[in-house]
Amino acid sequence: MRKILKPLFLTMFASVALLATSCDNDDDVVVPTADNTITGIASANADFSILVQALTRAELAATLQSDGNFTVFAPTDAAFTSFLTAAGFASINDVPKDALKEILLNHFISGTLKSADLTTTYIKTMAKGSASATNNLSMFVNTADSAVKLNGVATVKTADIMASNGIIHSVDTVITLPTIVTHATANPNFSSLVGALTASGQPDFVSILSGTGPFTVFAPDNSAFTSLDAELAPGGIAGVSAANLTKVLQYHVVSGNVLAESLTEGQVVPTLANQSFTLELTGGAKIKDASGRTATITATDVQCSNGVIHVLNKVLLPAL
Repeated sequence: MRKILKPLFLTMFASVALLATSCDNDDDVVVPTADNTITGIASANADFSILVQALTRAELAATLQSDGNFTVFAPTDAAFTSFLTAAGFASINDVPKDALKEILLNHFISGTLKSADLTTTYIKTMAKGSASATNNLSMFVNTADSAVKLNGVATVKTADIMASNGIIHSVDTVITLPTIVTHATANPNFSSLVGALTASGQPDFVSILSGTGPFTVFAPDNSAFTSLDAELAPGGIAGVSAANLTKVLQYHVVSGNVLAESLTEGQVVPTLANQSFTLELTGGAKIKDASGRTATITATDVQCSNGVIHVLNKVLLPAL
C-alpha cells in the first residue's frame, strides 16, 4: 500500500506546485486586447470583408490602424460587388493597385465627422486625383433629404460606427473619382446649368467634361440662370439660338486646372469660346465679361479628377 501511496502523493504535490507557480506568474500572461481601430472594426464586420481586402491590397489597412483621426465612408460588400461587376473585374485583386488606392482614399476624410456634423456642402477627401498636385478631391455632401447623399451616387446606410481612431459610416455605393460632370449633376444648385449643357442642339458637353482635361469651369448656379432669363426678357433663355447658347457655355470653360490662388487682378483669361474675360479681385473675386457685365465668384476650388469648378452668381455673356 505504501508503494502505491508514495507516487500518488508525489504526483499531487507536483500538481499543486505547478498551480502555485502559474498563479505567481499571472502578471506575465498576455491577454489580447480588442482592435477598436477602423481597420479592426471593419475586419470584425462580415459586411466589410471586401473593403478589408481592398485596404490590404492598397496598403491602407495600417493607415486606418494608426493613431490618426479619420472619417471613412465604408462601402459594403454589396456595394463593392456592384462596382466590380460594372467595371468588369472578377475580384478586388484585379483592380489596378494605384487606382484602387485613390478610390479608397476618396472615401477617407481627415478628422471625425459624426452624422450630426454633416451638412450640405463640399468637403475634402484624402484622394488627390491627377488634375492637381495640391488640391485634394472634393466630395459633395447633400443632407437636404432625410438620407445623406455623397457625390449624388452613394447613400449613408448605417452612421456613426465609432472607432478608437475615428468613425465609420457605411455606404451603399463605391464612390469613384468625381469628374466635372459628377459634381455638376450631384449638386441640385447646378440643375439649370446641366439642363443647358444637355439641351437639344448642343455639343456633347457631358463627354467633353468627363474627358481627361483638365478643365476649369466657372459654373453659374440656378439663381444666375434665373437672373439671365429675366435679363433676356421677353424671350428669355428660350429665345437664345442653339449656336449662341453653345458660345455662352464654352465661354465658361478654361483649359487647365486653374485654382483660386493663381488668379490675379486684371488677369485676362482665354476661354474655349475663343473669347476672354477679365478678373477683378479688389473687394472680392469678380469676373467682367465681354459684354461689360460683372459676376461674383461665390465658391472656389471644387476639385474634380479632371479639373476644377468655381461657382458664379451670374451667367457670363460673350460677344455674340
